[in-house]
Amino acid sequence: MGTKPTTIALLLSAIFCATSVNANAAPTSVKSSASGVTMDETIVVIGRNQTNPLNIAANVNVIDAADIEMSGANNLTDLLRGQSGIQVSDNNSGAVFSMRGFSASQAVNNTLILVDGRRLNNIDISAPSVESIPLNLIERVEILSGSAGVLYGDQAVGGVINIITKAPTETAGGLQVSGGSFDTYEAKGDVSGSINEAWRYFLAGSYNKSDNYRDNNENETGSILGRIQYQTDVEDFFIEVNHYDNDRQTPGALTLAQYQDNPRQVASFSAGEYAHEITTALRSGYQYQLTNVWALGADLTYSDSATNSFLYGSAGRIERDLLSFSPKATAHYQLPNGELALVTGIDVSRGEADFDTLYLQRNNQQTMQSAYVQASVPLTSSLFYVVGGRYSEVSDDLTDQLLYSNGIELDNDAHALELGLNYRPSAEHRFYVRASDNFRFAKVDEQAYTPLDVQGLDPQTGRSYEAGWDYTTATQMLKINAYQLELEDEIVYDASLTDGPYGGGANINADESRRFGVNTSYEVQLSKDWLMGASYDYIDAEFTQGENDGKALSWVAEHSGKAFISYDFADNWQTFVEAVYTGERYMEGDNSNAGDKLDSYVLTNLALTYHRDAWTASVRVDNVADEDYVGTGYYSLYGNGYYSGTGRSFRITAGYRF
Repeated sequence: MGTKPTTIALLLSAIFCATSVNANAAPTSVKSSASGVTMDETIVVIGRNQTNPLNIAANVNVIDAADIEMSGANNLTDLLRGQSGIQVSDNNSGAVFSMRGFSASQAVNNTLILVDGRRLNNIDISAPSVESIPLNLIERVEILSGSAGVLYGDQAVGGVINIITKAPTETAGGLQVSGGSFDTYEAKGDVSGSINEAWRYFLAGSYNKSDNYRDNNENETGSILGRIQYQTDVEDFFIEVNHYDNDRQTPGALTLAQYQDNPRQVASFSAGEYAHEITTALRSGYQYQLTNVWALGADLTYSDSATNSFLYGSAGRIERDLLSFSPKATAHYQLPNGELALVTGIDVSRGEADFDTLYLQRNNQQTMQSAYVQASVPLTSSLFYVVGGRYSEVSDDLTDQLLYSNGIELDNDAHALELGLNYRPSAEHRFYVRASDNFRFAKVDEQAYTPLDVQGLDPQTGRSYEAGWDYTTATQMLKINAYQLELEDEIVYDASLTDGPYGGGANINADESRRFGVNTSYEVQLSKDWLMGASYDYIDAEFTQGENDGKALSWVAEHSGKAFISYDFADNWQTFVEAVYTGERYMEGDNSNAGDKLDSYVLTNLALTYHRDAWTASVRVDNVADEDYVGTGYYSLYGNGYYSGTGRSFRITAGYRF
């Protein structure tokens, strides 16, 4: 890779010495020795506590700045699509990310998306707007595969994705412009600097306009973020505001005949339909180093959004707001066998959603409070155990025009426990086992869309068991993980019902289900110029009770994987090629496996990157083979609905940093 650090070296740096660049940041150090380089092993794992990533009993991956640059990805969806253990579904209006065997509609509620530790998931079932985080804002992405019910509670079932944005650590700035297929144009910029020795600022913005692959799918999207941060040796304070505006036409679902005839066409009766979302989020955080051991901190977040739409032939409006407060205390005790890391805190939130459409007038105010504690304790210098627990309560104050015109209050509670062991016999090897509970409460719009004789849904609960082995050297990295996820009272939408609010489908607590899986990944630095890797994921997801006992869960590909290769053919040039495989699967909602499976497909992506001094340029081609595939598909006895995946597209990007 010329004179640049290799991707493996940067990946190892991320694993062994990365720290948060947001309000939870703490310094690390690098020390040289006669035998090589040793590094302080600290990272902020999913935003809760600075700890040693190899001393926690969990499967954590980090996508760092080198990975982002190497991929040439244009957005977060493209970046995450090729990550091991993540399956992406896209209905041409926004992507959702499934981890550990959830369907497209369930993934929204069972994969927790965070930005600097702040929840991006909405309080209703609509997908989080990952498009609001342009890549130029992202420092790295931490991915925890598996349940995290103790650390994050509600919705942290299949996994957690924490997007860590850049922070004002130096005086710098940059500008990036790009254009490509489907009349796509984009501009991104950021600037940061010092006000004085303690105060810093950061300002970033982006604008994107595209016709996109399908007809009636044009979008105009903009975002701006501003942050002021104060930092000393013992105090860290910040306040930020983020504004996001996304106006997008919606092309609707195609019939099979329409999809086969022309996958780019707009669906019947969907011409002119759109959804326009405007969201403003304010966040403030404070951390104080009380002693050499204890630190106190708190985050306060408020978000407000409004979505005006014209869908299914009528206008509608959805308003949402969410206020959350999360104080915590962290401790790092140095014991003879190693460091004991402790985090404890409470999470309090109050959210409200108001739905006003032709067929739906509903208001729900949801209040949630939780308390949690987790500790990583050294038994010996090479053996740690992780233990923790959380208790949560939720209350829904719900009014619905059809079912609860006089209002109803629904109260539920849930808890989660965790126990894990982490063994490191040497610097290269790590073995871990973990049992962890998970839960999720019904979203504000799920509670009122139940069968007529059901008043509210029970919490979904479950337990995950997993074991893994990591092997890491200066030139190789191998990871193997096996897990079993068991769920009870899983909250799903059943389209086959006839006793729903409008005489059709409804949300229910489903029969028990089980997901068993194995994921593996391997990367090797063949030389200073060549890097290659591959990953494979196997998921056996099925119902274990009820009328669908033994049937496969819909929209879950049993087999998926990725292979990539990167080559630096000159000091300033790098090529990257990846092939992402998704196996066959049943249509979303086909829980009885009555229909045919969708075909498997491979998406091949190519990137060429040039980097010289402060200048960068890249060309990325997605879906090089112009493969036809279904981005999202919904099963129905009256005819399936198909959302087309994007055909071949290219993007040219140029940037300058100062």
